[in-house]
Amino acid sequence: MSSLKQYSQLRATLSITKASLRSIVRNPSSIIFTLLFPLIFIIVFGFIGGGGSRFDIGFYNSSNNNNQLYHSIITAENFKIEETLPDSDLDMKLEKGEIDAIFNIVKNPEGIAPEYVLHLKTNKSKPERSSLVKLVAAQLINNFNMTLVKDKPPVAVIKQTVVEGRIFKTIDFILPGQLGFSILSAGVFGTAFVFISLRETLVIKRFFATPINRKNIVIGEAISRLIFSISGAVIIIAIGHFFFGFTLINGFITFLNMLAVSAIGLIVFLGFGFVVSNIAKNMNAVPPIANLITLPQFLLAGTFFSIDVFPPWLQPVSRALPLTYLNDALRKIAFDGATIFTLPKEILILTLWGVVVYFFAVKFFKWD
Repeated sequence: MSSLKQYSQLRATLSITKASLRSIVRNPSSIIFTLLFPLIFIIVFGFIGGGGSRFDIGFYNSSNNNNQLYHSIITAENFKIEETLPDSDLDMKLEKGEIDAIFNIVKNPEGIAPEYVLHLKTNKSKPERSSLVKLVAAQLINNFNMTLVKDKPPVAVIKQTVVEGRIFKTIDFILPGQLGFSILSAGVFGTAFVFISLRETLVIKRFFATPINRKNIVIGEAISRLIFSISGAVIIIAIGHFFFGFTLINGFITFLNMLAVSAIGLIVFLGFGFVVSNIAKNMNAVPPIANLITLPQFLLAGTFFSIDVFPPWLQPVSRALPLTYLNDALRKIAFDGATIFTLPKEILILTLWGVVVYFFAVKFFKWD
């Protein structure tokens, strides 16, 4: 009597992973949403410079703002005023290119002309924008002097200080957003379509005829999506870095941290995919339900624009979305040199989203 070989759960899981990965690669929609669609936006924005006629500026806390000159600056349509921050934070944002200039209005003692000196601090790595900021500020001061004193000595003058800094390019903002969207699409659409298909074709029921554990089916599918999405992330980051100068501040270490955070994001978004596959009654119901999850995040989670440009009433909605924190984490890693261990807020919120969504995924999960 011959003894049967012990059934290998690991081998069965790897077989499911291999079959699932093959089906993903053969699916045109997976390629489009995970790789082609994000790459199109990266290429388009990669050729767009970081120009513009609106400049982000801040004021030091020591600035004398109780005067008409300050009012002229903050009401100028070319300037967007940064919220009140500590001076050290303003200096850091200027160095990283997140703002264009810092103003400091100094009032001289009584009898010393000019009455006001506008100290302007700009970033050396952004000479074009620095020049334009100084030009606009000089025009405001000129108008201010002409209004008050006409042919007399000027009431205010401008002095510029230039600091060393790094250029924050358009691609540095766009690429993490597109990478986040790629991971979101792979997790939600890929998982939902696959499990609906497996259920409708009775493949899952056939799995029951084998000794494989149910959790290994899910693990196998998750591993295949992880391999596919991380491969897509490698391609997206490589093209952005080598062709468009996407910043990887610490090189290969930054690259690895971006992949690690991407993996965490994918695990969370796989849960959304499981929820959609459980709610949808058939294949045709997947797209509208999945779009209810992905479209608001695509538009509101800082994929194309900073959420700071949204109306105040909409910003809390943006800050509640998991994709917002994935995008923020990717940007902080790439440009600021953060690591997965120095992003407790972003990782915690993604983890909390994962706990909630997997609770509902398990609660509503059906095998037939």
